[in-house]
Amino acid sequence: MEDVSQGIDNGHRPARHPDSTRGVRSSAVSGHVLVVDDDSDTADLLREGLGKRGFTAEAATSAEEALVLLREHEFDVVVTDIQLGALSGIDLCQRVAESRPDVPVIVVTGYGSMETAIAAIRAGAYDFITKPIAMDVLVIALGRAVGHRQLKSEVRRLREAVASRDGGAIVGESPAVRRLLDLIEQVADSDATVLITGESGTGKELVAREIHMRSPRSEHPFVAVNCAALPATLLESELFGHTRGAFTDAKRARDGLFIQAAGGTVFLDEIGEMPLEMQAKLLRVLQERTIRPIGSDTEVPFNARLLTATNRDLETEVEAKRFRNDLYYRINVVQLGVPPLRSRGNDILLLAHHFLQRYALETGKEVTGISGAAAQRLLDYDWPGNVRELENCIQRAVTLTRLSEISVDDLPEKIRDYQSSRIVIASDNPDELFSLEEMERRYIRKVLAAVGGNKTQAARILGLDRRTLYRRIESLGIDAKAAQG
Repeated sequence: MEDVSQGIDNGHRPARHPDSTRGVRSSAVSGHVLVVDDDSDTADLLREGLGKRGFTAEAATSAEEALVLLREHEFDVVVTDIQLGALSGIDLCQRVAESRPDVPVIVVTGYGSMETAIAAIRAGAYDFITKPIAMDVLVIALGRAVGHRQLKSEVRRLREAVASRDGGAIVGESPAVRRLLDLIEQVADSDATVLITGESGTGKELVAREIHMRSPRSEHPFVAVNCAALPATLLESELFGHTRGAFTDAKRARDGLFIQAAGGTVFLDEIGEMPLEMQAKLLRVLQERTIRPIGSDTEVPFNARLLTATNRDLETEVEAKRFRNDLYYRINVVQLGVPPLRSRGNDILLLAHHFLQRYALETGKEVTGISGAAAQRLLDYDWPGNVRELENCIQRAVTLTRLSEISVDDLPEKIRDYQSSRIVIASDNPDELFSLEEMERRYIRKVLAAVGGNKTQAARILGLDRRTLYRRIESLGIDAKAAQG
């Protein structure tokens, strides 16, 4: 790299890989870098320059020396010149790709040497930059390479975690999921009625099943019904049963779910959709601990625990007279909130590998992993459909891929092209700044969108009581339904 020092000293910004600066904030990056150049002065100059910018760097003056260092020490990135001696930079790329595929290599090529750059990429190089080197350009390239290695390492760790996991149905390591599992453990041993809340697709039924499986009732039935899927008359028959001839199609008597679940658990999903007349009947059942089948005059005692779930804000439903206040307090002895997928961090990748293994087995395809670029797209996406949407995405990707790992091209277009929206104050220009009122308006809209319009959750996040939040929404002219969408 004979002309490296000139590039460092005069701050030139040479032509480089067109994607080399995308998505990286160099100021927050650090790592252990191996610099390889047959000119020891140039190598030392780069090593010192990187040290001033937060990196730990070591230098080697030949490919052979670099390979020895790579065997003996852990490096995040290798930066190498092409012209090194008996073993060239291209040869070094090939050797690193074979022996240390987890370590990305950045090659330094002469200005305009596109053929050499392409040869380096084919040999396994992660990226290239051209001479003369501007230190800022090198730091940005290193930042991308370090991030790439960390992401690959995390993908590998999560794949191994999925392969070795031995536990319940809930997959996750995030603080939000750990808190949820702790609460499940606390409520499982009791017979308290639990209200499970969360957005559609977050896995509320899985939480209910986990409570049941950890409870003393686990050897008895778990029966579930979706209250939104049945009209009131059918729902009553489903829950409480009926006698023969109770209605036109009742050709024989049938036990309801509360009797079928004897000793076990009844799970009422989407209880917020239950018609008001059924709510009154359910309240009486919970108070008396007996049920009366349709067409019968006899009260029948039952022994089953009740778990319920909803994606609605039931406090709002109570205020709007769409849900009974007394039933709400009866079913809300303990409330468990299931976190949305977007708040679960690397659980997204853990779940993705869980679904990948399932659908690879079902389809008989040898799909074993997810590429780093595809994994980054999964992490960037907002997942409005939560875990259900992620499962659908991975099932589709496994079905479509022709490779041993899922690539970006296998993902749905909306995930490939997704760009996250953030509230950012990025300007120091007074003309581009806005008032505190506008900041509050934007932030409340953002919180409402994040919790799917659930005003109780939004108020909790904002540190307000619900009435104050309602007043702020009205005074700021916020369209709550639009914010939710």
